[in-house]
Amino acid sequence: MSDSEPDNDNWDVEKYRVDYESEEHWELRKAFMETHRENFGEDEIVCLARVFTNVEFLGCRYSNEVMKQIAELSKGIIEKYRRSRQGRLKRTFVGAAEAAQNKVQRK
Repeated sequence: MSDSEPDNDNWDVEKYRVDYESEEHWELRKAFMETHRENFGEDEIVCLARVFTNVEFLGCRYSNEVMKQIAELSKGIIEKYRRSRQGRLKRTFVGAAEAAQNKVQRK
């Protein structure tokens, strides 16, 4: 078997969980890997799964080609996740200048 051929039966997705990763992030990344493990080699799908969660949770951007691939591979996975998030409290990040301005205006 070459390095580029998928070796889908000999690896455990769970070994890629990291201590600092939240349950929510892990479950989404795990779902991505499990969904596509039969179509990619281990190293490639682990990398793509990390890119996927970086895009979704951190707002990272990659080349157009990678972004298109992630968008295609995330279909069905990301919609289910986003539906589960509807109605939850959302965080709003405010820049320092805006926060200072808001504080001044409140006085």
